[in-house]
Amino acid sequence: MIKTRKSLIAGNWKMHLSRKEAGELALAVRKGLDPDMKHEVLFAPSFTNLEAVRQAIHGSPILLAAQDVHWEDAGAYTGAVSPLQIKDAGCTHAIIGHSERRKIFLETDEIINKKLKSALKNSLFPVLCIGETLEEREQQKTYRVLQTQMQKAFLEIDAGSASKIVIAYEPVWAIGTGKTATPDQAQDAHVFIRKELERLYGENFATGFRILYGGSVKAENIDSLMAQPDIDGVLVGGESLKADKFLRIIHFRV
Repeated sequence: MIKTRKSLIAGNWKMHLSRKEAGELALAVRKGLDPDMKHEVLFAPSFTNLEAVRQAIHGSPILLAAQDVHWEDAGAYTGAVSPLQIKDAGCTHAIIGHSERRKIFLETDEIINKKLKSALKNSLFPVLCIGETLEEREQQKTYRVLQTQMQKAFLEIDAGSASKIVIAYEPVWAIGTGKTATPDQAQDAHVFIRKELERLYGENFATGFRILYGGSVKAENIDSLMAQPDIDGVLVGGESLKADKFLRIIHFRV
């Protein structure tokens, strides 16, 4: 199977690792990369580790992301980090709307929309996370939840700007639980997301748009996930903290 969309393998390191550990992990993965690799690799360390990772990947094709970004360029927002600051730290991407931000920090769809607009205005590439809880899936609300999250996230964002976004479908019930959506479940959700993008922006836009899967991605299931025609990459949590496991995921076999 040949995919026309360039795959993206992203590691979300969450609130883990010291600066030294993050730099060492980044360097180990960098050294293990296949020089002929055709797809993209992205690291998202915590804010305090951005500089160590930036130095470790300098001169390589590896991309750097922040795990979050504020919607203002500057101001009295104690504890927040602006798009200008993460760009200054070497980031090209920012994760926005992760389920942990939505659930633990009570971020709303409206806040996520503001963050997307701010990131895009500042020439950052957002990785927008969407996904349903276990309760919502059991109540047959998966598609309704995804549709609502997308409609509110993309509100007042034109097609040219929206094309710079990558969506990561992360069923909340599969994040950090060891449970993974089956390849068929993930594919079905990705098909729905692509159809919703087509409704919002047109068929050509949707065809070229990248959609990642996230949620207990492992070396053991990466090949079957990436074999699905609408899965364009993955957003990896725990397994991205182990160089050998992450490298196996990066070098998926399809």
